[in-house]
Amino acid sequence: MSGRRIFIHGIRPGDLKNICLSPRLVRVRDGDLDWEIYHALPYGEVRTVGDLVKAGYDPAMVEVSLSRLERSCLIERKGDSVRTLSFQEAFILCCMKNDRESPFCIENGLIKLRRKEGRKP
Repeated sequence: MSGRRIFIHGIRPGDLKNICLSPRLVRVRDGDLDWEIYHALPYGEVRTVGDLVKAGYDPAMVEVSLSRLERSCLIERKGDSVRTLSFQEAFILCCMKNDRESPFCIENGLIKLRRKEGRKP
């Protein structure tokens, strides 16, 4: 997906130096979009997907980007609400997510004792 060429009908390649296109209106690399959306979320505040769409982002691209940011342990989503995680939250979540030997896990924002396989709840 990186390095896409953009063609705009009626504009010659030499004319592009005089045009300022918003990255929200053209296709950009996934990492660039993720970075922009991540930084559009104010630290410590909850925003909705609708807020990002109102800011000019494509709804489908927002959903895909938020999914990548969530998998990377940078944000938390609850329904339509989105918030950035603090460094401590992201670190703990990442450790618990990737350490299968840890006796703990995080489910719905709560730290719980991980269930052993073969053991009934």
